[in-house]
Amino acid sequence: MKSYRYLLHLLIIFFMILANPINADDHKNAPIVQPGAPGKPSSYLDAETAVAIANTSYTAADVEFLKGMIVHHNQALVMSELAPERTNNQSIIDLAGRIEVSQDDEISFMNDWLFARGEDAEENEKHHMGMHVKMVGMATPQQLDNLRDANGKAFDRLFLNLMINHHDGAIKMVNELRKQSGSAYDPVLNEFVTDLFNDQGVEIERMNRLLVGLSDDPRSGLKGGLKIAEEAILNLDLIASLDKPVGFYDPNNPALRGSESESDKKDEDEEEVSLEEKSRKLRSPMFSFSNTDMAFSNDLLVAGSYHGFNMYELDKNGMPNLITSVVCPGGQGDVSIVGDLLIMSVEETRGRLDCGLEGVGSEASFDRFRGIRIFNIADRKNPIQVGAVQTCRGSHTHSVVAGPTEDGKIIVYNSGTGRIRDQKEMESCIDSPGDTRTALFRIDVIEIPIANPGASKIVSSPAVFADEETGQLAGLWRGGDHGDPYETQNTRITNQCHDITVFPTKNIAAGACSGNGILFDITDPYNPKRLDVVTDIGFAYWHSATFNNDGSKVVFTDEWGGGGRPRCRAWDPLNWGANAIYDIVDNKLEFKSHYKMPAPQLESENCVAHNGSIVPIPGRDIFAQAWYQGGISLMDFTDSSNPVEIAYFDRGPVLEDELVTGGYWSVYFYEGTLYGTEIARGLDVFKLLPSEFLTSEEIDAAANAFPAAGPKRLFNPQQQIPMTWPGTMSGSSP
Repeated sequence: MKSYRYLLHLLIIFFMILANPINADDHKNAPIVQPGAPGKPSSYLDAETAVAIANTSYTAADVEFLKGMIVHHNQALVMSELAPERTNNQSIIDLAGRIEVSQDDEISFMNDWLFARGEDAEENEKHHMGMHVKMVGMATPQQLDNLRDANGKAFDRLFLNLMINHHDGAIKMVNELRKQSGSAYDPVLNEFVTDLFNDQGVEIERMNRLLVGLSDDPRSGLKGGLKIAEEAILNLDLIASLDKPVGFYDPNNPALRGSESESDKKDEDEEEVSLEEKSRKLRSPMFSFSNTDMAFSNDLLVAGSYHGFNMYELDKNGMPNLITSVVCPGGQGDVSIVGDLLIMSVEETRGRLDCGLEGVGSEASFDRFRGIRIFNIADRKNPIQVGAVQTCRGSHTHSVVAGPTEDGKIIVYNSGTGRIRDQKEMESCIDSPGDTRTALFRIDVIEIPIANPGASKIVSSPAVFADEETGQLAGLWRGGDHGDPYETQNTRITNQCHDITVFPTKNIAAGACSGNGILFDITDPYNPKRLDVVTDIGFAYWHSATFNNDGSKVVFTDEWGGGGRPRCRAWDPLNWGANAIYDIVDNKLEFKSHYKMPAPQLESENCVAHNGSIVPIPGRDIFAQAWYQGGISLMDFTDSSNPVEIAYFDRGPVLEDELVTGGYWSVYFYEGTLYGTEIARGLDVFKLLPSEFLTSEEIDAAANAFPAAGPKRLFNPQQQIPMTWPGTMSGSSP
């Protein structure tokens, strides 16, 4: 039956063909339709146009990019042509000549490319010229007039600043183009765009060196070196520089130099890339020996490290002497001290519960440790791990909130910033932002029983970023720029705090929480409540917070690029990678000013705001601060709106031909001495010197200050206790 039906079907088809013979010309006469947008009529195309639509060799975005870039380049020619008549600086004249040749050649290429594809460059050029001020990196008419009126060194500085911004604008235009689907698909155009990106970056680096060379600041352009580097110092005395202890550096790679992967290796002559781009591609050593944060108790200084921690005994002059080195890898290694207990933060996935050196290879393993380690350091020669609290996101930093309490417990806030661990490893760790049980958007509250640290545990994980009205966990900054992608920073989403600094005597805390600065009420330390939240268009990553001595102000820092990028270049905006100073008025944060270390730095120096502490001088607000390879800077912010630099120390880069992460992680004032942990080099010790900014009496007062509450000889980084002074030195009390 099935065979019959099949034969019948074939016969029907045969007779239909006979009745309607196929004519090849019929296909030529069939309409070609291009539908319009919803609700709009369709249009008819000829065959040639239909084929052309399928040609993906270039897009409208490519055309717009090139037409805009032609105008962009033309302005660079206008600026370059001014140089020979307005400066005698041969480096500037040579630079301008090089820009003229390259930009003119690139303009010719872009015009030819557009002409070959039937695109009219000149017609749109007039349009772009009228809108040029809105194009990223373009100088305004007023800036061009100022450049025409300038001569000598003034011209050199203005020319370099305008031209660097101009080149940076071109790089941003390339980045925007590459975001467009199908853009730069044409091989010739793709090569041009890639070369443009690389060439502009290299030229920016050259110009930054010239601009740094024009600076009058002694810190600018210092010669580098790991052990011996050029130094600049003001109102400080460097009394000791201690190398890293044996076992805490790789003798074959003491500078923590990275290595290039095989896939990234290219012939030296194949392309020229900027130092920053080159360094970005390098892999850091697997087991890092970077020095990190410090804590102090009595005559003990503990310096954390990604490799463990080092314990130093301080003599009567504040000089550190190494007692014991403890190897316990896992990063980040930030430390606090309470009595005979030392608390350490661990975040990396290679960390092991047993402090083993072999790391953890499997995706999920009960050998892995990420969280809070607890050591008994009563015997300084033989610290013993006595407790460990596993957390979902590890521990980047932690804060000792209170303790010992009346029931003999230490309360700690834990800030984890890493990826959420596998549920096979820790069942409670849920990664989904849409799940109300997620480990995102929270901090951990940990209890440590002093009598039994092994019983330490997380007692709550409050969702401190939740919307107060809806309860939605992602209630604060959602990530991204603040309006204009060219003029504001791309700020990290607020789903964790990097640092929470507690001020227990006033029951407040300041949280630097990735996308926001937050003021908390910690009257109930188990349930911190938000008092106020702020944002900053120049901040990429809210990193740390420091109160002044009476808790009426707070200094937030921006760790632009995670501390691994150069952000103190001569042309970087002064609100990027900077401090933001706020007054606290009626439990609200009132912005007063930005402050950034003022000396321009080289491309090989990672430089952003980092950890520091208050120098306790009666009636003054003095902040000593680390700036990675920007060195150490002391800021007087007594007038919140007008912060002033009063002292500094800086070295040249660790390596001049490569950006490696180095410089000062932290600088803290303790009992009359400044201590700085240098990431790649070791530990530095400074004394304050009298100057026009500080008197001998003020320096003596700072040295004799002591905590107004709790132990008299204690300093933990994220716990601020107001300092007081002997009666004759106090001036004013906190």
